[in-house]
Amino acid sequence: MYPRLVIDLKKLKNNLDKTIELVKGSGCSLMIVTKVYCADMEIYKMLEESEIDYFADSRIQNLKKYEGTKKGRVLLRLPMMSEAEETVRYSDISLNSEIETIKKLNEAASEQNKKHKILLMIDLGDLREGIFYKNEDEIYRAVKEILKLENIELYGVGVNLTCYGAVIPQKENLSILVETAANIEKKFGIKLKMISGGNSSSVYLIGKNELPEGINNLRVGEAFALGDETAYSQMLDGFNDDAFTLEAEIIELKEKQSVPIGEIGVDAFGNKPFYEDLGVIKRAIIAVGRQDIDPDNLHPIDSKISVLGASSDHLLLNVNESDRKYKVGDIIKFKLSYSSLLRAATSSAYVDRVYVR
Repeated sequence: MYPRLVIDLKKLKNNLDKTIELVKGSGCSLMIVTKVYCADMEIYKMLEESEIDYFADSRIQNLKKYEGTKKGRVLLRLPMMSEAEETVRYSDISLNSEIETIKKLNEAASEQNKKHKILLMIDLGDLREGIFYKNEDEIYRAVKEILKLENIELYGVGVNLTCYGAVIPQKENLSILVETAANIEKKFGIKLKMISGGNSSSVYLIGKNELPEGINNLRVGEAFALGDETAYSQMLDGFNDDAFTLEAEIIELKEKQSVPIGEIGVDAFGNKPFYEDLGVIKRAIIAVGRQDIDPDNLHPIDSKISVLGASSDHLLLNVNESDRKYKVGDIIKFKLSYSSLLRAATSSAYVDRVYVR
């Protein structure tokens, strides 16, 4: 049934082996981030039998699926206070920056007779989550409060870079995280077990031998799934970028002019589009849309096809230059970037999945 997400498990296994070799070879423990494919259980089976250390996800609903795993489970998005009980129940480690939330986790852990581990997030300038690194007094106040909590273990510190502010991890800024951890240890007489140095955007530093000494964990999602590091969007040597592909069916194929007729307002998503005048072209409509994919990050495998645009349920393509003579009912195949894979996986009610083994 179409549209469908085709998942090549052999290509993913290659990426997994390469990721493990790269990250664990650098002396870091490895969290594989599973949110981009929504905790797919076929991929879970592969990961469960591998040498990764943790499953990591932003959604507690996905971590629930991993009940009984031999790996650790990590909640990446800062916990909501309203999900403190589930956070403790379904994750071994959570990332935190708010002391009131950590106190709620402590209460939940006490009720469950558990010790819950946390990473205190430090903001190095990307301006997403974490206590800003220059606010040392705030960091120390938080640590002081955390150490009072009987059912919380301050397991370490972490940082997120690139995802919001697009700040690239470098030896200089990650060294601040290592220094912050050392200052905490010295001031409070404790030993932090984990210094988590970011996500797939930090991977390129391993190849350059510039990952600061002291960073001992990375949280890797896109590099495993799509084969690229996310600092400079470069493919990693020996990785596959087509372990996930999308297939969708042509439902209309007609020659039409390329510019709409009439006064142009806004589209269904409130945007005022621009149309390049290409004259009369052969246009294909395929049965997939913005609800399922990000059309700006979708790449036809037939390189002579271009994406014109999309509505909620329709993707419009220019097939005028293609050497292939398409017809209604034909299948168009695409490689996916991160945002399109995320949407296609999340749209599981409408996008089927098939596996290549």
